[in-house]
Amino acid sequence: MKVTVLATTCDKRDCPTIYKTDRGTILVQGETPTDHGLTIPGHETLVEIPMELIREAFGDTASA
Repeated sequence: MKVTVLATTCDKRDCPTIYKTDRGTILVQGETPTDHGLTIPGHETLVEIPMELIREAFGDTASA
């Protein structure tokens, strides 16, 4: 899989980041929240990222 940075909030590798892949998918790097109260299947996870990162990646079409 080829991965390209689409948007990030810093220059380090440990910050929220959105990547695009050559598979036509998006990868999201962010914090794993534990206080959501949801039931998530074992093969899935939740990742929390700031709205600022969504706006950086997709422009003003992403509203809060």
